[in-house]
Amino acid sequence: MAMKPPPPPWEFLQQVGDMVGESGLRGDLDKGLRGLAQTALSRLDLVSRQEFDAQAEVLRRTRERVAELEAELEALTREVEGQ
Repeated sequence: MAMKPPPPPWEFLQQVGDMVGESGLRGDLDKGLRGLAQTALSRLDLVSRQEFDAQAEVLRRTRERVAELEAELEALTREVEGQ
């Protein structure tokens, strides 16, 4: 018999929030969950949007340069083969 997959995290957090209600525990729960999320995210190998955009631009320029060099190589190859 196949096991039922666990619910998505947001559903679990909603259920916990519903159980806690508007009691004073809600602030402590939010603070604790926020800390857990920050710890989990800090362990991931993430880059900022600014660094991602900078690397994407480098990649774009590199691809353009490779295309230019391929065209130049093709022209030189035709020239050498034509002699």
